[in-house]
Amino acid sequence: MTDDIAAIAASIPVLQGFTGTPRRLGGLTNRVWHLGDHILRIPGEGTAEYIDRANEAVAARAAAMAGVSPEVLHADPGTGLMVTRFIPNTVTMSSDLFRTRPGSPARAALALRRLHGSGQTFPARFDLFQMIDDYRSLLSTKSVALPEGYMDALHDAQTVRAALDAHPRPLVPCHCDPLCENFLDTGSRMWIVDWEYSGMNDPMWDLGDLSVEAGFDAVQDRELLEAYFNGQPSPANHGRMVIYKAMCDLLWTLWGLIQHANGNPADDFLAYATTRFNRFRSLMRDPAIPAHLTAIRADN
Repeated sequence: MTDDIAAIAASIPVLQGFTGTPRRLGGLTNRVWHLGDHILRIPGEGTAEYIDRANEAVAARAAAMAGVSPEVLHADPGTGLMVTRFIPNTVTMSSDLFRTRPGSPARAALALRRLHGSGQTFPARFDLFQMIDDYRSLLSTKSVALPEGYMDALHDAQTVRAALDAHPRPLVPCHCDPLCENFLDTGSRMWIVDWEYSGMNDPMWDLGDLSVEAGFDAVQDRELLEAYFNGQPSPANHGRMVIYKAMCDLLWTLWGLIQHANGNPADDFLAYATTRFNRFRSLMRDPAIPAHLTAIRADN
């Protein structure tokens, strides 16, 4: 056991006495370790600027109560350290696995539906447009420029906002950051982990964001939606899912630039941000977008 992990484990009652060899797992911003029957999450540098660890801890426990996430055994909002129960016999998903494991989009949809319909209340509100403003404000304090054309993109975002605001949906507990790697698959059900960005939100955000992260094609989008709605989605629900596919790219472009400015070594975050922004512009040029916006405004 490396010295830093040994010291951290010794400071957490539930991990005291662990003598095995910790195994490093994935993570873009955090360090995640498997220690026997437990998972230890150590927060990444700079995450305190934009993650509310107290909100995360409450949401993680609520998600466990909903039956979609592992039990939380330790959560310290001050340090950001979190320990959860290890779930055996699961596969950490990736975009490739979502394409090759039969039924995985449907299993993810059912887990999200269970979360959204759980009646749990998360303390935070995931407000897309407020987060865009907050991230832009944070970036103004750092030495990094917005992509060329970002201000024009914000004009497009206001058109989307007006359509969404025409018929606001009831807010439900949402994951809000459904990276493929945040889904653990047993082959018969999905578990969801990592509640840093969770909040009360439009449930179609989770479906749209997952579709983008996993690179779903039209067939997989249909599987996702039909499993979630147990049948065909309404044009408005379909439209909201598609619109959120674009909007999540607009938001996470800024997140990627923050990681780049913070010197996060986990990835080339400038390339990440550029890719997401270019995809946003491509999605918004899709000829189907006007019809989706019309369906959202009508919401019949």
